[in-house]
Amino acid sequence: MDQPADQPDDAHRIIAIALDESTIIARNADIEQERRVAIFDLIEENRFKPLRAAEAGHAGPWRLHLAVQDGRLVLAVADEGGAPVETLLLGLARFRRPVRDYFAICDSYYSAIRKASAQEIETIDMARRAIHDQAARLLLEVLEGKVETDFATARRLFTLICVLHIKG
Repeated sequence: MDQPADQPDDAHRIIAIALDESTIIARNADIEQERRVAIFDLIEENRFKPLRAAEAGHAGPWRLHLAVQDGRLVLAVADEGGAPVETLLLGLARFRRPVRDYFAICDSYYSAIRKASAQEIETIDMARRAIHDQAARLLLEVLEGKVETDFATARRLFTLICVLHIKG
C-alpha cells in the first residue's frame, strides 16, 4: 500500500538524536524538560532527508548528532547502523538573536506559570510560539538545498539548537 504524500517513509526520518554534552552550557530544569520533549517528539514524528547523502546512494533512517564547534552547528548524520554518512556545518551567527530571544521569552513564560494569570500566561505563550516559529522558518531557509525537512521537525531542531546554546 502506498503511503500518503504527506507522510514520510522510514528512509527519510531521524530514528535517534544525540546532543554533544560537552557543548551544552548549564541548563535549568525547564530547559531540560524542553530538551526531553523535543527529542521525544522528534523521534516520534519527523521528516529528514539529507540531500547529498541521498544523492550519493545512502539510505536512512538516520541517526543525528548535534554539536557546536567554532561557532557553527554541526549535524553529523549517520545511517541506521551508525556509520557516518555526512556532516553538515551551519553558521550559528544568524541564530544568536533568535536563541537569545527564545530564552528570554521562555524565562518570562516559566516565571508567569508560577505566578501570573491565565490570560498573562497565554499572551506570553503566544509570543514564545511566534519566536519559535520564526526561528524554525529561519532554520528551514538555512537547510534548503542541504536537507529536506518539514516545519515541525525544524521547530524541534531549533529547540535542540537552543539547548546547545552557544558558549560565551
